[in-house]
Parts: sequence; C-alpha cells; structure tokens
Amino acid sequence: MKELMQRLREASIQAVLAAGDVDDLEQLRVKYLGKKGELTGILRQMGKLSAEERPAMGQLANQLRGDIEAAIEARREELSRALLEKKLELETVDVTLPGETGRLGHKHPMYNVLDQIKDIFIGMGFEIVDGPEVELADYNFTKLNIDEGHPSREWTDTFYFTPDSRVLLRTQTSPMQIHAMETRPLPIRIIAPGRVYRKDEVDATHSPMFHQIEGMVIDKGVTMADLKATLNLVVEKIYGKGTVTRFRPHHFPFTEPSCELDIQCHKCGGKGCPTCKGEGWIEVLGAGMVHPKVLAGCGIDPDVYSGWAFGMGLERLAMGEYKITDLRLIFENDERFLRQF
Repeated sequence: MKELMQRLREASIQAVLAAGDVDDLEQLRVKYLGKKGELTGILRQMGKLSAEERPAMGQLANQLRGDIEAAIEARREELSRALLEKKLELETVDVTLPGETGRLGHKHPMYNVLDQIKDIFIGMGFEIVDGPEVELADYNFTKLNIDEGHPSREWTDTFYFTPDSRVLLRTQTSPMQIHAMETRPLPIRIIAPGRVYRKDEVDATHSPMFHQIEGMVIDKGVTMADLKATLNLVVEKIYGKGTVTRFRPHHFPFTEPSCELDIQCHKCGGKGCPTCKGEGWIEVLGAGMVHPKVLAGCGIDPDVYSGWAFGMGLERLAMGEYKITDLRLIFENDERFLRQF
C-alpha cells in the first residue's frame, strides 16, 4: 500500500503541474481526492492491514492528501497570475495616444426657433411667462368666452382628468392670457410658450402633443393694425425679408375681430404639395383683438383698455425655418434627422 501511495503521489503531482487551466485542476482534484477518487480507492484497502500497520498508513494517506491539495492550490494561483498578466497585456492602454473626441449634442431645431422668437419679442419689450399644462376648464375655456356646448369642450377633442370635465391637459396656451390679466399690472406685453394637447390624428402637420407660443398686449389705444404690423415683423425676422403672408378672417370666441395668419408654403412656393395639402399656404397662427367680455371678466375696463393676442404653432414655424416636410420627424428623435441641424 505504501508503494501505491508513492506512485499516486508522483502521478498526481506531475499531472497537477501539467494542468493548463483551472478546469483541468478541478478534474484532477475529483480524480485523485474525490469520493470515488484514486486515494479513496487505496484507503478502502486499509481493512486488509494489520492493526499495527493501519496508523502508519493512515498518517501517510493524510500527508498525501495534503500534498496533493497544496499542489493543486499552488498551481491554481500560478494559473490565475498568468491569466491576469495576459489580460493586462491585452488590455494595456497607450496613454500617449490621442483620445477620442466625444461628440457633443446640440439644441433641437424646434428650440432653436423658440430661442429666436424669444429674442425677437424680448427686443420689442415683451416678457416671457410660463404656466401649468394641467389646467382648469374655467381658464382653458370659460374665462376665454368658450361656453358649455362648444365643440372644443367635447371629450372627443380634449384630454380630461375628471368625469366632471373640470381638470384637463390644456388645449392651447390661451389660458395664460387670463392668468396674466388676473395677476399682472397694466400695461401687459407677454409671450407664453409651452406644450398643449389635443386629440388630433398624427399626420404631416398635426400631432396630439405640440407646442404653441401665446402672445398678448393689453394697453390703451391698441388696434388691429398694431397686431398685423407686429406679426409681419416677426415673420420677416424668422424667414427673411419678403416672406409672403396673408391674413384671413376667422372666428375665435376670445377675440373679436379674429384672423388667421398663413405663410406661403416653403416646400412648393405656393403651388400646392403634400406638405401644405395642396393649398400653397401653411397656417401658422390664430390671432385677433381680445374680446371685451374676456377683458371685463378679468377686471379690466374694455372702454379704457384694448389688446390683441395670438397663438402660433412652434412646430410649423420650425418646419418653415428648416424646410422640414413632415412634422412627425420633429418628435421621432431619429439622430440621422437631428444631426442635420
């Protein structure tokens, strides 16, 4: 038995030293020291020994087990160090090489146009104000002279939060007119950009979420001529001298008289195309003189003060500025599109 253990020692140590990886080491451990391993097989023969021989053989067996385990652990550490050195060699970074320049982002084209519009109006003495996107129906409709029963108050047109139709996602930035008139001293010159929400079908010029810029002036002696002159100036500053516009009569409950402003289609030059739906014009904003009933409802005497207001679609202005043919591109966040700007 002593000779068997000596041969096992020599074979096992030699095999351990030749192991190429930790998986091989584990297989060798099982082969020599496992429950069905070679050392266990030798120990099962202890019963054939005399009582005097068993203690000495048991001591040799324990020493053999310890030698094999020590050899396995030493080889495991050696393999781990070699693996680490190889990994470090492969992953070595040459600090003398120039680094990769990170690609910086930039403003979205729509917000470039918004900043441009803000600069234009600030230059004309306007203030920029902000307001809630979750609004009360009183401010979104009633105080703007939009009575119960108006089509825009239907559930098919508006995103309501409550069954009684009192709380909603604002459908326009026009509630900022009321907030401003109730809280700010006269005269008032403001613009209020922000997101608005309507149950519109998505197409080349419509989206259920879009951006408007509300503008309002309240002062003594304000006329429709002031409104037209201001809007024409804004359009020319955005699109350049000679930009063709047209004002069309329209109806809004909160303005009287009311109008809509169109710009000639930037895609077809007025000939008609899918972008303008064949009309040659793109609607940019609605406007008009603030209704006397709206002024009076905010505690302003319509016999002393007058004013005008407008609400323009920011996406449509961006489409005209950057010659974008489909509004959906603005919201899809496709980097191939955005990198152009």
